[in-house]
Amino acid sequence: MEEQPQPHLWWQTDVIYQIYPRSYQDSNGDGIGDLQGIIRRLDHLKWLGINAVWLSPIYPSPMADFGYDIADYTGIHPLFGTLDDFDQLLNEIHSRGMKLILDLVPNHTSDQHPWFLESRSSRDNPKRDWYIWKDALPDGSPPNNWLSVFGGSGWEWDEQTGQYYYHAFLKEQPDLNWRNPEVQQAMLDVMRFWLDKGVDGFRVDVMWHMIKDDQFRDNPVNPDYQPHMATYEQLYPVYSTDQAEVHDIVRKMREVLDQYNERMMIGEIYLPIQKLMTYYGIDGKGAHLPFNFQLLSLSWDARLIAGAIDQYEAALPPTGWPNWVLGNHDQPRITSRVGVQQARVAAMLLLTLRGTPTIYYGDEIGMRDVPIPFEEVQDPQGLNMPDKNLSRDPSRTPMQWDNSEYAGFTNAKPWLRLARNFARENVQAQKNDPYSMLSLYRRLIALRQQQPSLMVGNYVPVYSDNQVLAFMRQADGHPGFLVVLNLSHRPCYVKPKHGPLAGTVELATFPEFEGSRIEDSISLGGDEGIIVRLD
Repeated sequence: MEEQPQPHLWWQTDVIYQIYPRSYQDSNGDGIGDLQGIIRRLDHLKWLGINAVWLSPIYPSPMADFGYDIADYTGIHPLFGTLDDFDQLLNEIHSRGMKLILDLVPNHTSDQHPWFLESRSSRDNPKRDWYIWKDALPDGSPPNNWLSVFGGSGWEWDEQTGQYYYHAFLKEQPDLNWRNPEVQQAMLDVMRFWLDKGVDGFRVDVMWHMIKDDQFRDNPVNPDYQPHMATYEQLYPVYSTDQAEVHDIVRKMREVLDQYNERMMIGEIYLPIQKLMTYYGIDGKGAHLPFNFQLLSLSWDARLIAGAIDQYEAALPPTGWPNWVLGNHDQPRITSRVGVQQARVAAMLLLTLRGTPTIYYGDEIGMRDVPIPFEEVQDPQGLNMPDKNLSRDPSRTPMQWDNSEYAGFTNAKPWLRLARNFARENVQAQKNDPYSMLSLYRRLIALRQQQPSLMVGNYVPVYSDNQVLAFMRQADGHPGFLVVLNLSHRPCYVKPKHGPLAGTVELATFPEFEGSRIEDSISLGGDEGIIVRLD
């Protein structure tokens, strides 16, 4: 008897939208976005066609790393509101048929977290082993050569107890010792707290960092290091990240999720494809979606991207569901990487590839990285390596809603400055313009959600060269679609190798092309992309 295909779950069919809460909407005039502000803007997301919202951290935090240094895993930072505000937000999201994904940061806490305050208080404190403490080498230097992602050594000397503790990020973010069963239990309980409230899933921060080599061996030197690179890249982090035992932890987290109905876990993992695949877990019992960041890191080149898509599709385990990301709070915005015109092509690529797409707030209106004068830089990565232009502030600026004084984000001075052109580039200005980036995003999402072939169909590569990328999407019993994208600024011509493909242009980056017939060969202008409904 033939097996019936399993119905797809919400996290396979929905579009995920990342909100950076500080920058989305301020409701109380302090210049910083908050939960009530997000509630106020949910109708925008519903109108856009978004059904899953991922929130960057909103927990109590000294804000050394803007909320990724958590002092209480089961509270809400007063800047963002209260637990009551959170419950209201969750209700409002669910009442619109949408899902809420929370950021979980299990690798490290704030140095102000009660656990660390205890751990640091004496060598024989019961929580001493909750963190990674080591003696100095005989000459007083750190236990090994591991580096911090944010610059400098990964080890911080603690005068009071005469040992070093390890921090993969800021010294204010000590790493938890995930080899300790008590740490595992405490963090799984944190997950249960939010799942019991009704949260639909987690995006797990730096998942591949969670377990370290138990012999604490030195990391090898990177022979390809260049002075412009972040200092962290001087070494290959082979002993400080991506240890085999991390998969036992991920599996335990998954077991907690599986005790609830249709909950999911995204893993933040910056690793090569073959290693990324291991995070799906044995028998698919790891992360549901190990984040696939290839479109963030690759040069914008049709051949490279076509090859990367094929490599990723081929590497996926049998039950593994793909996903794609164009932007996030740690990377330059897509518009600043590839330009305004190619950002339209990028949107079409993101929303027609097989798998779950993640959109970063503001990308739907083509927001660009905003130059932040040095004296206004907030990001620790930018402050710690000032001469390398590595601040993440430019891609975290306030959402541009309208042309009022502070772009409709706030009625006070915002925590980061706005783009100079926000009065022209905003949601209000683009909403009724059929040629705007916002209209393109909305139409792409609508088409994707209406057509099973685009939402869950197979991916079939058709053609690629140094300008163009073409592929088909096809679900059994539904119309198939051909997607042709010109990743260059010059005209290009496509004649599929395996016989003619005939159909009608359903959606185009330049809407004037829509409704045209395609027979045999296709000619596209620079920066043009089309979706063709095949006959």
